[in-house]
Order: sequence, then structure tokens, then C-alpha cells
Amino acid sequence: MDFAFDARTEELRTRLLAFMAEHVHPAEAVAEEQRAALASPWDTPPVVEELKAEARAQGLWNLFLPDEEYGAGLTNLQYAPLAEITGHSPQLAPTALNCAAPDTGNMEVLTQFGSEAQRKQWLEPLLAGEIRSAFAMTEPEVASSDATNIETRIERDGDDYVISGRKWYISGAMNPDCAIFIVMGKTDPDGADVRRQQSMVLVPRDTPGVEIRRAMRVYGYEDHYHGGHAEVVFDRVRVPAANLIGEEGGGFAIAQARLGPGRIHHCMRLIGMAERGIELMCRRALGRTAFGTPLARQGQVHEWIADARVAVEQLRLLVLKTAWLMDTVGNREAHTEIQAIKIATPRTVVDILDRAVQLHGAGGVSQDFPLAELWAAARTLRLADGPDEVHQRSLARRELKKYA
Repeated sequence: MDFAFDARTEELRTRLLAFMAEHVHPAEAVAEEQRAALASPWDTPPVVEELKAEARAQGLWNLFLPDEEYGAGLTNLQYAPLAEITGHSPQLAPTALNCAAPDTGNMEVLTQFGSEAQRKQWLEPLLAGEIRSAFAMTEPEVASSDATNIETRIERDGDDYVISGRKWYISGAMNPDCAIFIVMGKTDPDGADVRRQQSMVLVPRDTPGVEIRRAMRVYGYEDHYHGGHAEVVFDRVRVPAANLIGEEGGGFAIAQARLGPGRIHHCMRLIGMAERGIELMCRRALGRTAFGTPLARQGQVHEWIADARVAVEQLRLLVLKTAWLMDTVGNREAHTEIQAIKIATPRTVVDILDRAVQLHGAGGVSQDFPLAELWAAARTLRLADGPDEVHQRSLARRELKKYA
């Protein structure tokens, strides 16, 4: 693995860093002021649309998508350092670049598995940033860390599918621009292979029977910029059979394909969040005095900052190695590393942000600094895309097989 970024990555990094400094970071306070005046808390602040227009004009658009027909054509290794940069402002930057979850994963699914008609109707407006989307898998009544537990039914009825079930923490569903759901449920609940029971279908938001029941909070945050997280009920929702993505029984495999690149994106954004935390720690330490001594001269603070720097460098190398392996040998062969970054990155970044909060005192848990919200986002990623324990279980089994 060559540790130097190639010329295209360096060029995009330079442009993206300038975009962040000139447009995104100054817009953070503006967006908060505008949000207070919106008719609905789920409406998009006007400055976000301005950022999207500027990013598109600068060619910083759909960078996540490796398919050159639809996206920037970047490899995982090329996109990873760009995702890290957006992690410095995770509420604004990914959306500004049309690189925000869950739209990224949904666009990847439609690119890889969608029919021509599905790509025309839903992928194209998503790529253009004209609509948003949601991915409906997690359910409140079962342990959704095991996707085979899903109870939502998708039943064939003539030329239609009928969907019935209850989902929650459906990211993006509160956004009024969310026009389409990808819903995962069981088409063959009694099938012998538990990984062939599930399928995915496209459900337009305005379909009769789709009820957005309530917004779900995350550590008290409603995550407005992300489009919120909702509890959604599908009450005998009827859609054409042509809305099936791929084939019946292919839902589990599609979900796995969707999660691989997503974990690279999440982990690199987390590293960017950690870098923001280190920056704030250093600025705070240099600008505050306690008991007659600047915080920057306290031995404990030195340890926190040094340990954070070491941890971030370790994580970045592991995530970049994983991205390189995915590009060179494929997601299947990079399975161990994908699980390793999913275990290590959120846990470590939570620890770094926790120390940054501690250094800021009361300010660290307030709305005057981004640290509390960054901490909540990082802590949530110990659950999202599979909790730590699921990945530890799988990774341990893989290690044990070597010696069995």
C-alpha cells in the first residue's frame, strides 16, 4: 500500500479544504440562526441549499459514488480522506456535497441493483439533490442487530406487493424532501435459508398506508440536518411488483453490499470529528487558566492531547488500509478489517470527544460548542450498522477458525 495520496485525491482534498474554510464553517452559525425562524424544525435552512449549489458548481458533488456514470468515479481509498474532511462539520458538509447518509447507501443500492426504470424515477433526482430518501430496516419489537429477526411482511398480491410492519429510527424520514423509502421485510418468512427470507422494495412516501408516527431523538437530539429519525408504520401499503429491488430473497445480500462502503464513510467522518475535537481541545487549553496555570501546561491535558493524536493516527491507517483492501481484493476479503474499523473507530472517537468535553467544562455539554452533539453522534455509531458486540462475535469466530 502506497501511503501517499494520488494526484486526484490531493487536488480534491485541496479544493474541499478550501470549500470547508470559505463556505461550510462560516455557515454553521448561520444555519442555526435560520433554523430558529423556520416554520417547521424539519425544513432545510436556506444556507444549506446555497452550500449545495456552491459545491455542485465547484465539482464537489456525489464524490462518494464510484460508478463513473453517476458519480465521481473515486475508489474507496480516494474518497476516504475526503469523507474525513467532511467529518469536521458532519451536520452540514455531507449534505452540502450530496454525500449524506442514508441517501449515499440508497443511491449505491439503486446503482447496483435497481432496474432501469427505478434508476430513472428515483436515482436521478437523488443524484441531482432534488429529493431525499430513507432506509427502513430497524424495528422496535425485535433485536434488529440480527437482520433475520425482521418481522415486516412483504406479501405478493397479483401485480402488487403489500407491506405491513412497524419500523423506527428510520434516518431521513422526517425531512419533508424525503420522497422514497427502501423498505426491508420478509417475502418468505418460513424459508429454509434465513438469509433468503428478506427482500427490499421501493415505497414512495405519499403511498396510502405510510404513517410517519413520530420523530425519534438520539441522546435528546433530533438531528434535524440529517433529516431526523422516525417511527414509521406501514399499514397494508400497496406498491407495484416492479418496485422490488433485485430479486425476491435478495434483501439480506443487498443490505450487506450497502453496508461495506458505508462503514468506510462513517469511520472516516468519525476521524474528522475526532480531529475537530483535538483542535477544540488545543484551543481551549491554550486559552484558559485554572488555579493560576494555563491548562496547556497541565500534565493531564498533555496526556489527553498526545493520546488523542496517537489514536487518530492509528485509526486513520487502519481505515485507509481497509479502503485499499476493498478496492484491491473486494469487500469479502476485507471483511475482517471492515469489522475491525467498525469496532475500533466509534469507541475511540467517543473517548477523544469525551476528554474534549471534560476540558471545556460546562461549555462542553452546552450548545455553544459542537462537542456534545459530536459525542452523541459518535456514541450512536457504536449501535448503527450493527452494534460492537455483533462485529466482535463475528470477528472472534473468524480468528478462531484459523486454529480450529
